[in-house]
Amino acid sequence: MNNKLKNFFKGIKDTSPLMIPVVPFGIIFGVLAIDLGLTPITTIAMSVIIFGGASQIIFLQLFSAGASSLVILSSVGAVNSRHLLYGTVLSEHLSDLNLTWKIIVSYFLVDQAFAVSNDHFKKNKDDNDKYFHLIGGGLNCWTIWQITTIVGIYLGSIIPEKLGLTFAIPLTFLALLVNDFRKLINVVVILTSGSIATLGYQMIPFKAYVIVAAFAGLFMAFILTKFRKKNNE
Repeated sequence: MNNKLKNFFKGIKDTSPLMIPVVPFGIIFGVLAIDLGLTPITTIAMSVIIFGGASQIIFLQLFSAGASSLVILSSVGAVNSRHLLYGTVLSEHLSDLNLTWKIIVSYFLVDQAFAVSNDHFKKNKDDNDKYFHLIGGGLNCWTIWQITTIVGIYLGSIIPEKLGLTFAIPLTFLALLVNDFRKLINVVVILTSGSIATLGYQMIPFKAYVIVAAFAGLFMAFILTKFRKKNNE
């Protein structure tokens, strides 16, 4: 097995544990979309084109509330703005790729793939084929998301409500943070951004609490990293 395939399959393996909460999450989306009057084709197309659980749920919520197209697009864009940070973090590892590969990688750059591939990239800086790890992980997420969306569309009506599948939405993102609790700096950053997002939910205008919280976390990480480097000198 060549190096590209090794990275590809390792990406699939590393993201697989994070797929457990994604399964009910995808089913929920499929069920909600059909309940709100979307056709199966439209629902599947949304999962293929947007390919972002949180933003798709927000899209459905705003759509059902009769929000304007401008509000829907800006809200979905705000939620997806975190991917700008993902791209910035990984840019140093992917700078040698041509435009075509960068576009392919960026499509598969979802939360779970970023969480595992960022760590893999740091440990394999000299591996020119390391980006296949992200493609493998992202494709794994894509496949599970499409399958569960279809399950929700066609089998959602027979799933008992008492199962309470809505727990999967916060659990999906909480699972991404488990490894980060091992370092004090990460914990401080998580608490900082999480607190600002929670407090700013009602206070920050235009529902920009996600963006503000993200930049606050980055600023805190920058300060703590500089402080640690200064102490180590």
